[in-house]
Amino acid sequence: MLSQKEFVRVSLEINLFFQRIMKEHLFFIETNLQKVEAANIQEAHVLKKSFEQLLSETVSYANGVISEEAIQANEFVTPYTLAAEKTTSELTGASINTRITKEELQLVSDPYCNYGERLEEIICDLNNRSLNILEQVIVFQKKLIDLSLKCKIFITLYDELLEHVTREAIYYRATLKSLQLRQKPKKTLCEELNFWNNIMGEHAQFIDGLLDPTEEALKDRAESFAKMFERLVEECAKLAEKEILERSSGATEDIRDYKSAATKGSLECQIKSIFPPLLGDHVLREANHYLRILKTLSG
Repeated sequence: MLSQKEFVRVSLEINLFFQRIMKEHLFFIETNLQKVEAANIQEAHVLKKSFEQLLSETVSYANGVISEEAIQANEFVTPYTLAAEKTTSELTGASINTRITKEELQLVSDPYCNYGERLEEIICDLNNRSLNILEQVIVFQKKLIDLSLKCKIFITLYDELLEHVTREAIYYRATLKSLQLRQKPKKTLCEELNFWNNIMGEHAQFIDGLLDPTEEALKDRAESFAKMFERLVEECAKLAEKEILERSSGATEDIRDYKSAATKGSLECQIKSIFPPLLGDHVLREANHYLRILKTLSG
């Protein structure tokens, strides 16, 4: 059972990470649907704005409450996030609330921060509202997957990518439901590692598919990452806990560095690709988040 303090802190940290991830998924959907899909574009936009509003609220409650480890992990924002948002918004014409990012860059941790039942009630309500919007997002994304698989819409996102973002939404939903019971999600080590190792491997596949064919070295590296994480998923149950944690950490540190370089290269127009800088920063933050999970699991 989580203490009041743990419930508040963990809820804020989970929401700071995933609310941004969710709104960016919706941004990518909004900007990759065709003009003929005006209704679906509008739905993506409205859901994105809903998560922006929630994230803005979360940031306002998080200052002083969240841990220094979470801030230093660069999983909420990175040194590239603000520039990536500005550039990607300019390139697509779609709105991004950069004020939230500026505020997140100022977040601090205060180990002496005192808060009581009122904040617990506020965070419980915030979690519930996040769950309500998540349900809408999951239904919306599953609808798009179904339409795409039936060739009823043309969207310049892979079907597997739509499945990928939906799995992340479902993971977030399960996490919030556990937190509302004042518990952390009950998962085996391999259940947790396989989820994230699969996510990391798919990121590598998506990057490979979005790089220009002439970027042979970057594509080869992405392909090697995809195979590496696939092996980690296959071997999890066969390996000792210490070994699978060490190998997962090493692989994630390597792909983190690769994603960081790719984001920087995209911002500086040094890489030929069809992904915007924000997508690079997005997957970089996910690697940073996973590294913090691995550090926690490793003790």
